[in-house]
Amino acid sequence: MKKFIRCLISDIFLLRIQISTLLLCVCFGVSVQLGAVEKISVKPNILFIMVDDLGKEWLSCYGSDVIKTPNIDNLAAEGMTFNNAYSMPSCTSSRTTLLTGKYPWRNGYVNHWDVPRWGVAYFDWKKKENTTFARLMKNLGYATYAAGKWQINDFRVEPQAMKKHGFDDWAMWTGSETGNEPSETRFYDAYVNTPEGSKTYAGKFGPDIYTDSLINFMGKHKKEPMCLYYPMALVHRPWVTTPDEPRVKSRLDRHKAMVRYADKMVGKLIKSLEDLEIRDRTIVIFTTDNGTTGGRVGFTATRNGVTVPGAKGELNEAGVCTPFIVNCPGMVPEGVETDALTDFSDILPTFLELGGGEIPKGFVTDGVSIASLILGEEKGAKRKWIMSLGGGAGRLTKDGVRGSEVFGERVIRDKHYKVWVSTKKNIVRLYDLQRDPWEKVNLLEGNPKEYKKVLQKFQAVVRALPNKDAYPIYEKRAANKWDMKLSSRK
Repeated sequence: MKKFIRCLISDIFLLRIQISTLLLCVCFGVSVQLGAVEKISVKPNILFIMVDDLGKEWLSCYGSDVIKTPNIDNLAAEGMTFNNAYSMPSCTSSRTTLLTGKYPWRNGYVNHWDVPRWGVAYFDWKKKENTTFARLMKNLGYATYAAGKWQINDFRVEPQAMKKHGFDDWAMWTGSETGNEPSETRFYDAYVNTPEGSKTYAGKFGPDIYTDSLINFMGKHKKEPMCLYYPMALVHRPWVTTPDEPRVKSRLDRHKAMVRYADKMVGKLIKSLEDLEIRDRTIVIFTTDNGTTGGRVGFTATRNGVTVPGAKGELNEAGVCTPFIVNCPGMVPEGVETDALTDFSDILPTFLELGGGEIPKGFVTDGVSIASLILGEEKGAKRKWIMSLGGGAGRLTKDGVRGSEVFGERVIRDKHYKVWVSTKKNIVRLYDLQRDPWEKVNLLEGNPKEYKKVLQKFQAVVRALPNKDAYPIYEKRAANKWDMKLSSRK
């Protein structure tokens, strides 16, 4: 039976996927129409795994000198590894971008906003601008599940938020809810929300709960196509011991233990796919939401002999050029390393095309499907450039939550060069990433005339951006006692 399924899937995916010309101009911001995938008898499952706060320097498949991650390494060795994939630099901006296919300047979540702790703003499902890939995949007949960390809704006042956002079932850490001490725990004695409500799972390690719940859902729905979203709680602080390494003491050793446990969870999921005999029709995507925690409380590792400080919240390559691996035996080419450009805005349109759908009429996305690339039908992606923005915390004004700046700082890059764009909408830095991958030499401090043509290309993109970023789109709701007060945030 397994052999038959493998052959069937392989034959199906040898069919050429017809993709129409994408209506995405240099400046984006227009509706994108995807060519419909040929009608196929079997739709692939999609398992999207995203580790929290982990840069390339902590994965041995990306050259880490300080740790081994064998299960993630196997995904890379037997799949497609991206060198130039951009997340956003912080939690909220990454998550809302991948869920909606829209850059933060458009969806409003330019800066981090911790909804359970701060209240006020929330990811409002009633607004079409916040439509998630889960809702769209459900329309294509997919069973949808989420496990891990959400943090952009408060389940106390929005108990059905996950369902409204398109997930059939879920097991999510609630986030740290102000006034509810048990909710602080995402690891030991984890506080988890399911369709039945939130509660403490005494004696249970959160990552085991999230992973096992996902596996249980896969077992129940293995005969139908599934879209599975796993934003891990690992390896975000607090840095704790793990069931496998209960005696490690230093903060660095606990961090390493958490990285190894994340790798273990990846291996457990892959084995479950094999046991369920759905491995050959499940496209696994592995990534992280941003770089490693840095600064005074963070970690430094070496990658290919180069010292790399943690850069979460920063716009340098260590903060936003994240691991991105795609794997599926018989579907995704094996052992491929690509320099193609992609970023988190591409995830939604890619999911839709893989599922045989297209962008709904009138739906605006900034992303471009990379389905043909990951299925081996094209050698390069359609992206000419990618973008990252966001970081720090938002601010509360009398009009609601706003970005920390009217126009947030951002970076834009192609395969060769990278520019930094200031809050005044000016290009203030230019780096040659091929010669200077660690961004040591700002070429604008030399002879910028030498790079006139390069700058003109990027300036065209910058000019097309609105002068003001959007703000989070949500309906006002009744105030809660834990909501952030205007006077407490300047």
